[in-house]
Amino acid sequence: MKIEIVKSISDITEHDWQRLNCDPSVFSNYQFFQSLESSGSVSNDQGWQPHHLQLRNNDSSEINAILPMYVKSHSWGEYVFDWAWADAYQQHNIPYYPKLVATTPFTPVTSHKLLSKNVAFTDVFEILTHHCQHQQLNSWHLLYCSPTEHEAEDVYQRNTVQFHWLNYNYRDFEDFLSRFTARKRKNTRKERLSITQQNIDVRRIIGKDISEAELTFFYLTYQLTYLKRGHTPHLSFEFFQSIVQKLPEHILLIIASCNGEDVACAWYFFDDKHLYGRFWGCTKSYNNLHFELCYYQGIEFCIENKLCLFHPGTQGEHKIQRGFEPKLTTSYHWIKHAGFRPAIKAFCLQEQQQMRTYQAQCQQLLPFNSNDENR
Repeated sequence: MKIEIVKSISDITEHDWQRLNCDPSVFSNYQFFQSLESSGSVSNDQGWQPHHLQLRNNDSSEINAILPMYVKSHSWGEYVFDWAWADAYQQHNIPYYPKLVATTPFTPVTSHKLLSKNVAFTDVFEILTHHCQHQQLNSWHLLYCSPTEHEAEDVYQRNTVQFHWLNYNYRDFEDFLSRFTARKRKNTRKERLSITQQNIDVRRIIGKDISEAELTFFYLTYQLTYLKRGHTPHLSFEFFQSIVQKLPEHILLIIASCNGEDVACAWYFFDDKHLYGRFWGCTKSYNNLHFELCYYQGIEFCIENKLCLFHPGTQGEHKIQRGFEPKLTTSYHWIKHAGFRPAIKAFCLQEQQQMRTYQAQCQQLLPFNSNDENR
């Protein structure tokens, strides 16, 4: 198999990308990746050096596979945390970076990372290992991908837990709540009622209808969310401008206002099956407003549009009592330095067991009636 390194998404034809994209989603869309790069949100300066791989048979001129990847000089924006690994390397005066990462930048969503019709996902393990050994790359990481039963030498699986809402053919939000225990149902209704009591109005806007003023207000709240944590926002205003123009049918913006003044935003992506909550921000704090914009409005949108899954983002045990179920995610990792492999392998195996135990514990805390046969 012949490997070609592509330093810019613009050097990959959209025709080839779409031809090989067998299971299209918002986060495997050519326009999404193009907006990340053209806006400067993903670049060498940001520590995300594009290193996309095109694969062809040695005797063929046609591209068989595309694997969007990045050479990383840090671990920000990945959500599968390996800071402890990097620290261990540093303590031994051994460089952990650069590393090669296959992911949708800043997007912890499971999707098909390999675009291909005839190259098996597990074949990529060996291809990437060989590639890193010849490119002075210290490791490779396939993040948020579908699990496989295939075992490859020195490739380690990691699992994390996310919380997803599943649509069991609910008629409306009250039908969803009817599956809760009485106490949990009362708490949820109380949270939603508090929004009205605070004189807050909520509106939903599909991408094509987002005005420049609304986009500007959203980006202000997006920046504030990061600045409050002492971080710089990952994505530029130009990225959001670009994505609204290129993928308007996949964007939902929810804005809350109080006494006519916009005070908070939640940004979502969606397709014909799934809703993805991605960004939240506010200029003023109100009781339960985060829950309303980031969870309850999303659930209502899914029910109304018959979407089967709502992915609200990573972490957050507070999602459990609001009906979001614990689900395992999967990533694969290979480390070049043989001396660190035993410790990292042991870490991954222990983590897998811990995540499964944690998932089972979270499952017991869901608010649903134990005799609910519809789930």
